[in-house]
Amino acid sequence: MKTVVALLILFVLFQANTFAQDSPQWNLPEGVKARFGKGKIFEVQYSPDGTLLAVASGIGIWLYDTATLREVDLLTGHTGLVKSIAFSPDGRTLASGSSDSTVRLWDSVTGRHNRTLKGHTGSVNSIAFSPDGETLASGSGDGTVRLWDGMTGIYKQTLKGHISGVSSVAFSPEDPTLASGSSDSTVRLWDSVTGEHKRILTEHTQRVTSVAFSLNGKTLVSGGHDTVRMWDGVTGEHKRILIRDTWGATSVAFSPAGDLLVIGGSDGIVQLRVAATGVYDRALRGHTSRVNSIAFSPDGKTFASGGEDSTVWLWDVATEQPITTLTGHTEEITSVAFSPDGDILASGSVDKMVRLWDVAMGWHEATLAKHTEVVYDIAFSPDGGTLASGSRKGIVHLWDAVTGQHKSTYWNRGLVKIITFSPGGDTRASRVIDGERHLWDAVTGRYKAPLGKHISRAFSIAFSPDGSLLATGNKNGTMHLWDTRTGAYLKTLTGDDQTSWVYSVAFSPDSTTLASGTRTGVQLWDVVTGRFTTTFAGSNVTSIAFSPDGDLLASGGSDIWLWDVATGQIVATLTGHTGVVNSVAFSPDGDLLASGSRDGTVLLWNLRR
Repeated sequence: MKTVVALLILFVLFQANTFAQDSPQWNLPEGVKARFGKGKIFEVQYSPDGTLLAVASGIGIWLYDTATLREVDLLTGHTGLVKSIAFSPDGRTLASGSSDSTVRLWDSVTGRHNRTLKGHTGSVNSIAFSPDGETLASGSGDGTVRLWDGMTGIYKQTLKGHISGVSSVAFSPEDPTLASGSSDSTVRLWDSVTGEHKRILTEHTQRVTSVAFSLNGKTLVSGGHDTVRMWDGVTGEHKRILIRDTWGATSVAFSPAGDLLVIGGSDGIVQLRVAATGVYDRALRGHTSRVNSIAFSPDGKTFASGGEDSTVWLWDVATEQPITTLTGHTEEITSVAFSPDGDILASGSVDKMVRLWDVAMGWHEATLAKHTEVVYDIAFSPDGGTLASGSRKGIVHLWDAVTGQHKSTYWNRGLVKIITFSPGGDTRASRVIDGERHLWDAVTGRYKAPLGKHISRAFSIAFSPDGSLLATGNKNGTMHLWDTRTGAYLKTLTGDDQTSWVYSVAFSPDSTTLASGTRTGVQLWDVVTGRFTTTFAGSNVTSIAFSPDGDLLASGGSDIWLWDVATGQIVATLTGHTGVVNSVAFSPDGDLLASGSRDGTVLLWNLRR
């Protein structure tokens, strides 16, 4: 092993951060050179005085100055995605709920972390302060609502009754009533002082995603995957259905004046309705995918909408026109790939975009926007001239990797989960959801040959560096090897656990070893004999990659692990993402490791001095 690898981190050695003035580079995890993206957006909230807009994201809480619309702080500390945020009525405290099962209390002026509230056993999906600020409610995926002292964070009591996760909680402005919406398709009303369960509202037939009270507390609106419904906020009596279709309401909010009801949908449309009657007024279009959150400014003149398209839109209530859009956030990252020269990093995302990033400067280079579905995989051709991206509905786009211009589109039968180029760049392989593996001419795009359809679906594909073999990792814990010249099936490699899906496969640079990533770890195989040789421990390994010199193996899952291939020993654990790591890739010189995560960011890790 090279000396420089032997010196590789007990912890990751990092260089001076050259991107410190760029807000996405604030509060970088130790060992990280750069961050691309600000994280997946879950919720937006205005401070009571209207001077701050808080955005709950995959990596923390972004605070924006509403006068300048510039970022002023990034609050980090949660080890999971920040799902929900709420300001106390006096504006001094900001509470945040996370997929790490905790609630954190922050000083909203200084950004200092004051206290962590523990007790939930599932993701904290929604939090809310009572009107007097004395109680904080948190709704969790564990099916409970916990009540805390709004000032001290001391635990009060647990409200039990839902049989599935709690998606949303809201206090009535006029009495101690607390409403909770759940995945069990119900809304429950509680006395937040005594903890008494008052009533269960059962008209919904699918998950309830959001609940909100009107300004006077007399009306409660609940949005679900089936309908949007209006209820009497005091008695819980059902009043009317506002929307009855598969539109899918994802967020609801009343204006401070109480005259306007805003509903965000799964299709990205924001509906304006008369609050008193629920009568439709107008639809606002700007988001290109689901609207996760709606929040009004305290004066009611503006409302913000945060969506899965990685944007926050600010709307003028009077004119019903957009004021501006806050960008830079990114949805779940599904795949990352370095260009052959290492200058460009490409990332594919759930937001249907492919983005190109300048590795040296740390900035966004281009966005490639032909896809209409989730981008599942991306791959550069060996000469670096072409970038391929695959998505749902079998669509593969080829792009000029230098100019970003779209070159051509090809259709596969079924969802394209993995695409890869042969080392010579003349063949492209893809796996589609029906279990078939296909070979295509990478230059002309013409179909070359099927690799056969098997009982078990393939989850991963990799060419050997010498171009002679293609490996597929399968749902039943096996791997198949194929002759790339003839398309002939050669052999099956079978692991000990045939219930453990093979999420990722990778060949060593000398083509003699094949690695497989599963839910139980990483296994190494001798390609010639087909025999199993080594196991690296791990959990839910979604992506693996060999370093260019073959000395290291990186595996991504709940964390990132670096392994010494020769000894099987772990070299380093890289922690910094707050969501599962979907993809890892080494730069061509081996100095950098890129990781893409469900938290909506890409991190670049420095591996050498």
